[in-house]
Amino acid sequence: MRSLSARRSLGALALAAGALLASAAPASAHVTVQSNSAQQGGYTAVAFRVPNESDTASTVKVEVNLPLDHPMASVRTQPVPGWTAVMEKSKLDKPLDSHGQQITEAVSKITWTANDGTKIGPGQYQDFSVSLGALPTDTEQLTFKALQTYDNGDVVRWIEEAKDGQAEPSKPAPVLKLTKAAGASAAAADHHSTDSTGTEQAAAADAKTSDSTARTLGVVGIVVGVVGAALGVAGLRRRSARS
Repeated sequence: MRSLSARRSLGALALAAGALLASAAPASAHVTVQSNSAQQGGYTAVAFRVPNESDTASTVKVEVNLPLDHPMASVRTQPVPGWTAVMEKSKLDKPLDSHGQQITEAVSKITWTANDGTKIGPGQYQDFSVSLGALPTDTEQLTFKALQTYDNGDVVRWIEEAKDGQAEPSKPAPVLKLTKAAGASAAAADHHSTDSTGTEQAAAADAKTSDSTARTLGVVGIVVGVVGAALGVAGLRRRSARS
């Protein structure tokens, strides 16, 4: 009996240890896009961070697709030692106006390919910097679908888009959040301030009108009172004279 109880205790401990190790395992890293400041209508430098998730293979190519539903006229890559960057352009369904010029095509994909002897090895990551602009003003985020190719032929497709109310997908596409332009915020604040000032002025005008009306009524009351008193005195004098 003791032997059976001991075995059960050891089995329970083994299961608990396995669960603890599983919960302590690091989550898979994702390809992400990062920026210190990305305002609508502005220009920014972003970094596509590519971690190597494999323990046995290395990353040798990265492809990033730019959203053509929100094209950008200016796209420039920063040189990365050991990597060759190639940009591809696509025709736009609707021309893009940029500083008075009509842009009919825009960069739709950037591909970084590792030169001989270069790679992102196990336990490593690499940042690929890009200058973008002008950022769109009619959306709060940009989605960049990416493909990561390993030297063993495996391709990881970071193309899944997150949906509200659902769990994060296993291979999410990099998303860049855009903030409201400072000018728009200032205009909104100025509009609010103007509304508040107008309201205060209207309230002050109403108060002044009410005060003037009250004073007028007060004066009329006094005049009526004086006239009444004068009539009363005159009546008394007439009575006194008759008597």
